[in-house]
Amino acid sequence: MDAQSADDSALMLRYRDGDLRAFELLYARHKGGLYRYLQRLTRDTEAANDLFQDVWGKVIASRDRYEVRAQFKTFLFQIAHNCAIDYFRRVGRSWAHNTTDIAALADVIAGDEGQAPESRASAAQVQSAFRRALDTLPPEQRDVFLLYEECGLSLDDIGHVTGVAKETAKSRLRYAVSKLRAVLEPHQPASIAS
Repeated sequence: MDAQSADDSALMLRYRDGDLRAFELLYARHKGGLYRYLQRLTRDTEAANDLFQDVWGKVIASRDRYEVRAQFKTFLFQIAHNCAIDYFRRVGRSWAHNTTDIAALADVIAGDEGQAPESRASAAQVQSAFRRALDTLPPEQRDVFLLYEECGLSLDDIGHVTGVAKETAKSRLRYAVSKLRAVLEPHQPASIAS
């Protein structure tokens, strides 16, 4: 366990024991990644906002029972994953048929404001192609990709969060990356693509 993971677990234990500042620190560290994960998973801002509140509510509600069994981040994203599944069941939508556009991925494929117009246009094309490709991934592959890339979880942690074996998570990630690369390959400069 790395230093931040140990620190996160220690913060959650402090919060369990009544230290509200510890919760504020955990919230500040993980709010951005959690929100982006929910936004990209649901592709619906209102749903992401509701789920975001629901996840933190469940963290607060579970504080008295919290024990260090895995990284805090794994604990948090397992709650988020389960809340998202419940949301999709509740609204009667499968992951695969959610057609709302995902949030802009400017922080994933960033363009420099000082770039020439051609470079910005090219970056916008790559970003658009990436959004479309991510949208077409099977829901299980998209979820694993987002947990790995966006949330920084390990394959072991992703398996724990999604309830599958590490090798299944690894396979889903490999297929997702392969599909995304195939879509983005035509957008690579010739020197990189060869």
